Amino acid sequence: MTDTTDPSAVLAALIRCPSVTPEEAGSLATLAAMLAPLGFAVERPVFSEAGTPDVENLFARKGKSGPHLVFAGHTDVVPPGDRDDWHHDPFAATVVDGEMIGRGAVDMKGGIAAFVAAVARLEARGDLPSGQVSLLITGDEEGPAVNGTVKLLAWAGERGERFDACVVGEPTNRSALGDMIKIGRRGSLSGEVKVTGLQGHVAYPDLADNPVRTIVAIAGALMAEPLDQGTDRFPASNLEITSIDTGNPAVNVIPARSRLSFNVRFNDLWTPETLAQELRRRIDGAASASPLRPGRAAASVEVVWRERPADAFVTRDDALTQSLTAAIAEVTGRTPELSTSGGTSDARFIKDCCPVVEFGLVGKTMHMANERVALVDLEGLTQIYETFIARWFAARP
Repeated sequence: MTDTTDPSAVLAALIRCPSVTPEEAGSLATLAAMLAPLGFAVERPVFSEAGTPDVENLFARKGKSGPHLVFAGHTDVVPPGDRDDWHHDPFAATVVDGEMIGRGAVDMKGGIAAFVAAVARLEARGDLPSGQVSLLITGDEEGPAVNGTVKLLAWAGERGERFDACVVGEPTNRSALGDMIKIGRRGSLSGEVKVTGLQGHVAYPDLADNPVRTIVAIAGALMAEPLDQGTDRFPASNLEITSIDTGNPAVNVIPARSRLSFNVRFNDLWTPETLAQELRRRIDGAASASPLRPGRAAASVEVVWRERPADAFVTRDDALTQSLTAAIAEVTGRTPELSTSGGTSDARFIKDCCPVVEFGLVGKTMHMANERVALVDLEGLTQIYETFIARWFAARP
């Protein structure tokens, strides 16, 4: 039986479940077996959607009334890659020189282990505050994020669950435990521009139309003018061209088509809808001003927006951020930066249900071969979560 007050024991048990997304591989069963003796009511809904794999999830709640704090995370992990790049079995939870090595050690089974241990310690001492504590754990964060947190939140809402605040245990720290809390995230919008021309021989350009002329003009228009200057909580929005391709291997053939892909990480001055309108204005303007050949009509341009854009958001909840900041300072002596940097996470879904912040381990080795966590950091995070839980409930009316 796993000692749930020991975060390293909890983490080792979770790492030994090779839960490469979307496989559960025993990880949620292992977690459920640890939570039940702590008094959690555990449910494991499975969600499905055509064209995507079925995904197992977990919701565990302790307490029936009062303020409700939820911890969110995921047990699925990215593939380990080439096993020869690992010094030890990625699913063995080997400890070397004070570090536990394994896929998911920091992203993010380590965060789950620390939270479980924090609750177990408070429970063992009789110090767990009155109220409700829940874990909302998906197996679909590293995958398409279709049958995970979005559906799990809807499922919980249909059953009358209401959350007052959430901590997502993603690895937020750059170099040292306690240096950063994520209080929001930039939005993300991706798209593809397709320009159709007329294929031909490069020696007879009058018989062809080269779509590259227009695609290059569109690329320039998308990147030439800054989208904004940033806000009090966010840097300036940024667009990056990620691919320009004709699919043409021949140097003596004018291509028939050209494609451009891009991604924008944007701040709270924009929504996906208003940003798409602005980008479409730039695309159409460049296409109109750049016919395929002098004297020809404007190019045929198609814009395809990728599914599931993410909104920008920032959490402005003093009880949540101040309780966590104070807990971090008490345990580590550091005052964390309140940041909106980085990519997207499942916090983008949770923000619609309650205030949410992200705080976990140091993320230097996430998704790398030999992913690992310092056991001293694992213990430190457990102590931070212990202190935070007590402070957050004490701050509630």
